[in-house]
Amino acid sequence: MQGDASKSSQRWFGVHLGLSKPQQVQETLAALPGLAGLGVNALVVEVNYNFAFTSHPELRGPDPIHLEDAQAITHACREHGVRLIPQFQCLGHQSWAEHTFPLLAYYPEIDETPGQFPGNQGIYCRSWCPRHPQVDSIIFTLMDELMEAFQADALHVGLDEVFLIASPHCPRCRGADPGDIFADAVNAYYDFLVRQRGVAMLMWGDRLLDDAGMGYGEWEAAQNGTHTALDRIPRDIIQCDWHYELRQTYPSIPFFLQEGFQVWPAGWRNVESTQALLHYAQEQASPGLLGHLCTTWGAVTIPEMPAWAPIQAARKLLTT
Repeated sequence: MQGDASKSSQRWFGVHLGLSKPQQVQETLAALPGLAGLGVNALVVEVNYNFAFTSHPELRGPDPIHLEDAQAITHACREHGVRLIPQFQCLGHQSWAEHTFPLLAYYPEIDETPGQFPGNQGIYCRSWCPRHPQVDSIIFTLMDELMEAFQADALHVGLDEVFLIASPHCPRCRGADPGDIFADAVNAYYDFLVRQRGVAMLMWGDRLLDDAGMGYGEWEAAQNGTHTALDRIPRDIIQCDWHYELRQTYPSIPFFLQEGFQVWPAGWRNVESTQALLHYAQEQASPGLLGHLCTTWGAVTIPEMPAWAPIQAARKLLTT
């Protein structure tokens, strides 16, 4: 197992990237020395269904990474002192554009809106139903495979931008409180990962924020009631608090800290916004503030990441 950076005073300088095919594994291996040389000490690799699962081979992506790929990245990260955190996107983001991802493509009965929105028209992304009796047993098996393959001591479960929840189209969720449903899902993943498997759990924090108080808008905070889950989830879940726009303040950072969470602020491609987020976060002077996570979201290729301006800007503020 890799060392638990949460027990260290060293700030987390992280990079988040998508890892969806073997070519990207080789690119990551080539870029890793340069990233580590900048001071990057954490790598979040979003794999999702793009792994050659043996427990559920029907859920493999079209060109998945394999066990030997995961082992190669794990070994390289250890060599360079980088904590490796795989990500498996839970609940929302189960489709993109017209493409529905494997879980709901093969098990449409698990969909939160079964039979609705043909071709995914009229929605952002599909969600699975967290109350379906089969869903946890499937996804926990996938999580186990990813954690074993990457020898991981932490897993990022996603959970951002969940808009389809407590749907009137779902026979199990209709009429329920979105906050109750979201809290139950978070707690189920926590029980499996932290209590049963003894690993750390990370999630995107946006659905736990009430936009009425934060004023971020519907993307960076909730307008559908999921924020009430915050009072019902454990405080040792690491909140990845993402903000990509330039703002004067980022009130969710002190909010999460005051609520007792460790917070890992995350920026994206705008250098000025990255700098503003970093400066504001550092003003909080809290031991619960972990550092900074640079997300990439296709704005830069993996080979170009060590020279990418937002990562360079984060380096200047985190490592000096």
